[in-house]
Amino acid sequence: MVEMSGGCQCGRIRYRARVDDDEAYLCHCRMCQRATGGVSIAFKNLLKTDVTWETQPDRYASSPIAERGFCTRCGTPLTYEAHAHDRMDLTVGSFDDPYGFKPTEHSGCESWHRNWLDSSHLPASRTDQNTSLVQRWMDKVGKLPD
Repeated sequence: MVEMSGGCQCGRIRYRARVDDDEAYLCHCRMCQRATGGVSIAFKNLLKTDVTWETQPDRYASSPIAERGFCTRCGTPLTYEAHAHDRMDLTVGSFDDPYGFKPTEHSGCESWHRNWLDSSHLPASRTDQNTSLVQRWMDKVGKLPD
């Protein structure tokens, strides 16, 4: 069991989570697509008792069976929490160090956008090599974002 931290983009909402493996999953259901504006979302499923909030997220009752935690200031999606369940999902991207997680399954595949899953054949570029974007960041804050 390792303790990991995470939170929203603006830093208002922070959490600590006890994590016992590197397994995560992708959800493709229409509700997750609408909640995030993406074609899927990566989640880490944990016991609710293994998550400690420094500041509680804002919550939206996204359906009669669950609510979603998020930050009203910056809009970061943070959780999916089914009512009357001892487990919850944290968004993989909200962890401070999400790189160790590995997808082990797909959920909600009835809404799967397969063309978006394996895009490794497409051209790729690094943010720090986009001179126009780098210059805008340097002019405003003197560094690239984390």
